[in-house]
Amino acid sequence: MDYLLNVSTWGLALLQALLFAALAPLLVGWVRKVKAWLQNRRGAPLLQPYRDLYKLLGKEVRVAHTASILFRAAPYVVFIATWLAASAVPLVAVALPTAAIADIIVLVGLLALARFFLALAGMDVGTAFGGMGASREMLVSALAEPAMLMAVFTLAMTAHSTNLASVVDAQLAGGLVLRPSYLFALGALVLVALAETGRIPVDNPATHLELTMIHEAMILEYSGRHLALMEWAAQVKLLLYGVLIANIFLPWGIAASLAPADLAVGLAAILLKLLALGAALALAETVLAKMRLFRAPAFLNLALLLALLGLLGHVILEVGA
Repeated sequence: MDYLLNVSTWGLALLQALLFAALAPLLVGWVRKVKAWLQNRRGAPLLQPYRDLYKLLGKEVRVAHTASILFRAAPYVVFIATWLAASAVPLVAVALPTAAIADIIVLVGLLALARFFLALAGMDVGTAFGGMGASREMLVSALAEPAMLMAVFTLAMTAHSTNLASVVDAQLAGGLVLRPSYLFALGALVLVALAETGRIPVDNPATHLELTMIHEAMILEYSGRHLALMEWAAQVKLLLYGVLIANIFLPWGIAASLAPADLAVGLAAILLKLLALGAALALAETVLAKMRLFRAPAFLNLALLLALLGLLGHVILEVGA
């Protein structure tokens, strides 16, 4: 009986990981569709990202003569590292075997590994745009990672653990309480998510203007299934940050047990929260313009300041009391 229970829980953990990969293109399609509606356009079909990935997976891979084995291996490393990082984040339920490795330090490490290989791949071929995009990516990540860690540490101090499942459990046990420190931390994580996923106002995923692009500059030389894996990894990363915001700061509805009814409620809850977050992202990208690259450090410094205010507010107002 214990063996069957263990197998079933690991099966649910695998299913949750597959959900991350399956839902990521749908979130991107939803954001594009809402942006089209806001701009009085019909827009592409909701399932267009799936069609794009399918088309790219079927195309022939073309590799530059100057590319090394690193260039060919990078798409697989980037996708697997990003997918593993997403798989560790509670999506539908928290009582899964992957909860043991759902640590914010592990999450940041896996994302850093993916970013490292992405930047190396951008520089490997030797093009000017690849090196430019890699240097910009490292600049953004160096400023974004401290803000992300400090924002989540604000919640970790309440749960007395950096484990994401423990943080969610502590949030659920504490009930609906308005904490100023959490609002600051939420604001910081939202700004970090916009920068890390290459969204407006830091980057524009819908353009290939050479002088402004960051992420797209590093994957200009990719084609076929390599390009599909890079695009898919970027979509999974966007979903990862959306789930972090939805389930860490607003965890209500996530399944605390593995009962079928609780799992169904948890799936419905996260889908509704992602729909709302996707619509909010589309609205923000419609009313905001892309900032100059030299203003990106100030944008991320604001995120770090908000995270620091949240951490200090938690220490002074809650721990000190």
